[in-house]
Amino acid sequence: MCSNMKENKPLISFIITYYNLPVEMLYECIDSILHLSLHPSEREIIVVDDGSDNSPMNELMKYGDDIMYVRQVNGGVSVARNTGIKIAKGDYIQLIDGDDFLLDKPYEQCVDIIRNNPNADIVLFDFTKNAHQSSFNVGATLITSGATFMRNHNLQGSACCCLFRASIKGTLEFTPGICYGEDEEFTPQLLLRAETIYYTTIPAYYYREHHASTIHQKDKKNVLKRLEDNKTVILHLHQMADHFPINDKHALQRRVAQLTMDYLYNIIMLTRSNKMLNEQIEKLHDEGLFPLPKANYSKKYVWFRRLTKSSIGRTILLYTLPFMKQER
Repeated sequence: MCSNMKENKPLISFIITYYNLPVEMLYECIDSILHLSLHPSEREIIVVDDGSDNSPMNELMKYGDDIMYVRQVNGGVSVARNTGIKIAKGDYIQLIDGDDFLLDKPYEQCVDIIRNNPNADIVLFDFTKNAHQSSFNVGATLITSGATFMRNHNLQGSACCCLFRASIKGTLEFTPGICYGEDEEFTPQLLLRAETIYYTTIPAYYYREHHASTIHQKDKKNVLKRLEDNKTVILHLHQMADHFPINDKHALQRRVAQLTMDYLYNIIMLTRSNKMLNEQIEKLHDEGLFPLPKANYSKKYVWFRRLTKSSIGRTILLYTLPFMKQER
């Protein structure tokens, strides 16, 4: 009996979070998984409906036993992901937002990595905004520990670009109530739990940009919520770093510094308020997070750190950044 249970355990549990989206987008997401070479016994597809106004359950009947549909009271994407992870039975977990999908050929490379390397705790890959991208450069795959990777690289924090072994998660969960930046809190902690990660620049995940996306809501209420969530994540990780071994601490401190830079960048871009920028810099200073640490994390980090140290530099940023082409 135990042997059969092991054989029936899926290789990957795909957890799709869904809320008030056109059902056609959900179809694309599910179909992108079904198009993979995985045998039905190797995959588990869990759709978590976070209390949508209209349930898509009837429209999903065509998938039959290929998916598991779960509906819950609206609690936000963090709660929805936690629900899916608790249900998941696969050796590995792949999170997907319901309006995005996987690109089959690139993602097959990621599946091959976990098939051929039993030691893989995490496969980190890239995303693309090109839904029809068919050509890609496989390139070299970096193999290292999560902490070493974070100490030496700029982390792309999306949890959806991370195929991870379910067992390394332990008690780690997404924090309920955080609507913006929930990945930025979860992913660094997950990486620190990984002894072996495989990093590749393969663009295996399609990120759909559309006006209904949470990240594109520019009204004052959503902007303030986004900034507050960003700051909450930064403070949490900053406080947490002191309780880690020295190598993990340095890895997390690098990520905190980069998130703090991003936070100040977002204040400038979303509010264009000199008053708010200076107020938040003062609060960051009180928490020991400003000035930004002197480090060569990236060219952007270096010049941003220098400019934010002075009032003149901050004024320059306020009057130039909003009119510059934003980086990906």
